[in-house]
This record gives sequence, C-alpha cells and structure tokens, in this order.
Amino acid sequence: MATNAIDQTRRMLSLVTYLRERPGAHVQDVARAFGITEDELISDLDVLPMCGTSFRGGDLLDIDTDGDRIWWHNPDDVAEPLRLAADEATALLVAARAVATLPGLRESDRQALVRATAKLETAAGESGAASSRLSVTFEAEGGVFADVDRAISERRRLWLRYYSPARDELTEREVDPIRLFAVGHTYMEGWCRLSEARRTFRLDRVAEIRLLDAPAAPPELELRDLSEGLVQPAAEDPEVVIEVGTGGRWVAEYYPHDSAEELSDGGLRITLRTPDPASLRRLALRLGGEGRIVAPPELAESARTAAREALAAYDTV
Repeated sequence: MATNAIDQTRRMLSLVTYLRERPGAHVQDVARAFGITEDELISDLDVLPMCGTSFRGGDLLDIDTDGDRIWWHNPDDVAEPLRLAADEATALLVAARAVATLPGLRESDRQALVRATAKLETAAGESGAASSRLSVTFEAEGGVFADVDRAISERRRLWLRYYSPARDELTEREVDPIRLFAVGHTYMEGWCRLSEARRTFRLDRVAEIRLLDAPAAPPELELRDLSEGLVQPAAEDPEVVIEVGTGGRWVAEYYPHDSAEELSDGGLRITLRTPDPASLRRLALRLGGEGRIVAPPELAESARTAAREALAAYDTV
C-alpha cells in the first residue's frame, strides 16, 4: 500500500522514540516492527540526521547505521528541554498557521496542529503575539501536494491539467494516485486513465487539479525502487550516443549513462539508454554548438532537421 507524506511523518516521529529505547537495534528488526522494507527504513534514516532541536544547525539527530545495526549517538543531548529564541518561535508559529490552512489536510491533523500552535503561542508570549501579524502564501505546488495527499488518503481519483515538456503542451487526464515522493522535485506516481499506464507527474508542472468523486482503483503494481534515482534505464532500451564539448559536460552529471569517454578537445562521448530517444532532440537543441547526437543515425538526422527548422523560424521574424 502506498504511504502518503503525513503517514511517513508520523512513522518517522515514532521511529525516533523507538530508536531511543533500543540502542544498536538491528535494521531488519526495526523494518519489521514498522511494516516497511529495509530500503524504506534506510531512506528514513537518511532524513533524520537533518532534523533536530535547533534551526541554526546544532543539536541535530546524530543517527547512523552500518547496514546491520542503527546507532543514535546523542539521544540525551536532543532530549533536553527545547528553548526557542524569539525569531525561532515566530518562524515556527507562522509556518504552523500556514500549514493549518492547506486544502486537503485531514481535519484530525488540522485540529492537532491548531492545539499545538496554541500551546506554543502561549509559551512564546510577546513573540507569539507578534507572529499573528505575519502570514505566508504557498506557491501552487503546496496546494497540489495537499490535494494529492488527500486523494491518496481518501482513495479518490484526480483530474489534472498537466504540462508535458517533451511535447510542450498541456493535457487533461484522470489519474488514480499511488504515492508521493521526492527526488530533487516532488512527484506523484499514479495510474493514468488517458494512457492506461503507470505515469509519474512532477507537481510543479500541474497547472490545475481537482478531486473527483470517483474512487481511485489503480491496478496492483510493484512500487519501483527509487534509491538509484527517478530515471532508471532498462537494458533493452535503445542506445544513444552523444558527443559534447567542454560546455556540455554537465550532461553526464544529469543523465544516467552507461559510459562517458574523454575526447581530445576536453569534451565527452556519452553513451546512454532511454525508452524514448526522440525526447533527446530537445537536449540537442539546448546544447547548440556544444553537443551533437552521433547515433542512432535517424535520431541524429531528426535533431539536425529540428535545428534547421528552428533557425529558419528565426530568419522569418
């Protein structure tokens, strides 16, 4: 079953208490206790060291693992009573009030947040009163995230207007959401009723979203392992060879590839695999004089044609 963001947050908070009481706990035992895979647990453990009791970089959770056991090196330090400075209390209160207004937030979670905010405001005194004069407006992605999270929780279908950069167009589609995840950007994985296939949608490319009354009923799918990144080419995908100059070496950093051979001019000859080679035409146009598609020949010619058409369009302006 897919886990939404709020459920994952609850799990990670429980994980902190669990690990404090069980120093040196075995990874497999902890994963079994929380009903998750060992990979999911390791992913949680990668996040926890970025959390703590100070907004200024100190008192973070010093938690690590050797792959077999989990060690928490500073539980006593983190357990000390929290002392917030005035600016920290103000920032926390403003953020809490903003989150409480998000559409799609479960009412039980909203009420719990309101109660916690009221307690914090009382403890903060004058700083808490001053924070009430500040407000935050979320970007569109925040609202999209809340709607997707609610749809997953209530198992409802979504209607989207979604921008596809590969086709440079907006499409309308109905999606049965499966899960939310973050790999650089925040994504929704779901079963697209338009294409009748599993698709991944970047939240900042959702132009419009609406919850539908229809129940979400995605087929039983094995969740992809995203530990190696979002794009994981398959061995049977077509092979593409690109040569880039020194100004295009960044391609090897952003695109998963099989090999990157050094060229005499300081560039690279990059071999990669992709299920949709045509999507690399846009990359070739972006590279301009700093790169070219070498193989397959038909894709190289297609890229040259696209470049000529682009230049011709400029000539007519």
